[in-house]
Amino acid sequence: MRKLWHVKWAFPSVVVVLIGLAVPAVWAKGERQAYRVRLENGVMRGVIKAAKQAVLYASIQGRVSEVPFKEGQRFEKGSTLIALDCDRYQAELAAATAEQEAKEKTFQNNRELAKLNAVSTLEFGISQAEAKKAQATVRIAEINVRSCHIAAPFSGRVVGVMVNEHENVFPNDKLLRVLDDTSLEIELVLPSTALSWLKRQTRFTFAVDETRQAYPARVKEIGADVDAASQTVKVTGVFETLPASVLSGMSGSAQFGGHP
Repeated sequence: MRKLWHVKWAFPSVVVVLIGLAVPAVWAKGERQAYRVRLENGVMRGVIKAAKQAVLYASIQGRVSEVPFKEGQRFEKGSTLIALDCDRYQAELAAATAEQEAKEKTFQNNRELAKLNAVSTLEFGISQAEAKKAQATVRIAEINVRSCHIAAPFSGRVVGVMVNEHENVFPNDKLLRVLDDTSLEIELVLPSTALSWLKRQTRFTFAVDETRQAYPARVKEIGADVDAASQTVKVTGVFETLPASVLSGMSGSAQFGGHP
């Protein structure tokens, strides 16, 4: 009797434990997200991101002479964001230019002599090659000089500054992170079943958590493929009118009216 009672009591508890563990175990991360989205009756979570953003790197070695913009400050396209001490590279450019002029004169002289058969074909060819090499050296020196000033690729704001004035940087060192806060987009992940009604220009409302306000928006692009594991598709939206108080990184909820 005692043994039979023990089996009856233990069996239901084992079943409960297995059920509690088995259901989440078969859900991958993406599948849990898609399941939650389908249960929210047309409300999908999203995040605001800048369409234009970049991390700027150093392409030459040098000492930082100026960092005119700090975190959060606004800049215009073409503005100097980082300036490096350029004396060395300007001197190298001057030397390369002088060398190029000398090689070019030698080549031009040999070309005139070649018309009179007064120079060998070999000597003429070498002078021509040396002139081209000197010209390439000048181009490299010019690139280095231009790299002394890191110009803004677009208008926007500084997100992060990784260097300080007087520090020495090397090629591929991170300098700045910038973004264009006038090109904000809404990144959503929707269940793939939404493709039955979702189209470009579909309108929705996006309620931002941080501002506690809702803004009209529309679908800009729909992802090119469906994630097979989570059965979701990426969707990009844009605000009808860019809100002044909204920043990249804020999150919120998108409401597509009339769609489950």
